[in-house]
Amino acid sequence: MRLTFAPTKDSDAETLVRIRISAMQESLERVGRFDPQRARDRFLSSFEPSQCKFIIVDGQPVGFVSITFAPDHIALDHLYVTPGNQRKGIGALVLASIFRQADEKSLPLTVGALRDSDSIRFYMRHGFTRTGESDWDIYFIRIPIDNKSKNPG
Repeated sequence: MRLTFAPTKDSDAETLVRIRISAMQESLERVGRFDPQRARDRFLSSFEPSQCKFIIVDGQPVGFVSITFAPDHIALDHLYVTPGNQRKGIGALVLASIFRQADEKSLPLTVGALRDSDSIRFYMRHGFTRTGESDWDIYFIRIPIDNKSKNPG
C-alpha cells in the first residue's frame, strides 16, 4: 500500500463533507445524533484548506486528515477514512506520519472522538490516553516519545 497526502482547497469542501458524513454516519446513528446538515455545518465552520490533506492510497483518495499546530500541542481535528477503506491499516499509517511530526517537535497530540464510536478504541490502541469528556465527545492526548517520562500535565 502506497500512502501519500494531497493538499485541499476551498473548492474541495463539499467532497470533504461527503467523506466526513459517510465515515461518521454509523457512529452518529448509534448515539442518535446523525444529522447530515449539522455534520456539514460543523465541518465547514472550521474548514481551513491549508491544514487539511486528502489521504491518497495507491493513487486514489480514501479520506482526509486535518491537524492544527499550536505552540504547546498539535490537534488532530479530523481523520476520516471512507467506510470501504476502513480497517485496512490506513488510519494507523496516517497516525504514524502525525506522530513523527509531533515527536520531532516534542509536542503532545490531542484528539476528540465521538462517544461510543469505534475511533475511541482506535486512538487508545495507538497510545492515546483519555483526558476528559463532554456530553458527546471523549478527549485524548498522546505524549511525544521523548517526553513520555515527563509529567504530561
